Amino acid sequence: MKLLAFPLAAALAVAFAPKAQAQFGVKAGINAAEMKGRDGESASYKTYYHVGLIFQGHLVGPLSIQPEIQYSQQGGNLKGAFTDYDTKLHYFSVPVLLKATLGPVFVEAGPQFGLLVDATRDGQVEISGTNGSAAYANVDGQNVKDQYKKTDISIAGGVGLKLGNLTVGGRLVAGLNDINDARNLTGINDPKLQNRVFQAYVGLQFGK
Repeated sequence: MKLLAFPLAAALAVAFAPKAQAQFGVKAGINAAEMKGRDGESASYKTYYHVGLIFQGHLVGPLSIQPEIQYSQQGGNLKGAFTDYDTKLHYFSVPVLLKATLGPVFVEAGPQFGLLVDATRDGQVEISGTNGSAAYANVDGQNVKDQYKKTDISIAGGVGLKLGNLTVGGRLVAGLNDINDARNLTGINDPKLQNRVFQAYVGLQFGK
């Protein structure tokens, strides 16, 4: 939770700044998500979703700061010679974006901080066999939260259109830290895994 303290404090500071022009809103969209970095397995995208709350506080000229609070499903498919499984990671995420608006067009970029609340896996996975050898099994909804780190740090950037109260946009969220917290059969940490998510969303904002 300490990871989320700074972005939440920044949002509150702007929200309660005197005479600040501010808009609040809601958003929802789809995620095309993958996890990159594991040896011997190829990554591919899976489609999930995100929903959230928006706060946009005007700074100066065309610039504003936009913290958000999202529930976001991420993860992806990993496939190897004997494995083929989908992983679904559930995050509470807080992007804190600097936003520049020119007419109806805006661009935005900034850090995103995520807190993992759940993780599940489906498909053909590797398990421990006899004498430490590899074996494989099908799983359905297996809880694997303990195999992933609790926090995710990313950089986010995107573009969109603001049409009255309606916002339509797209965003890339690229993970910076290793989220893998599992060990392979020999007890050595696997290569790092990083989140990558393409988001498309619509939002409604109200206020000045």
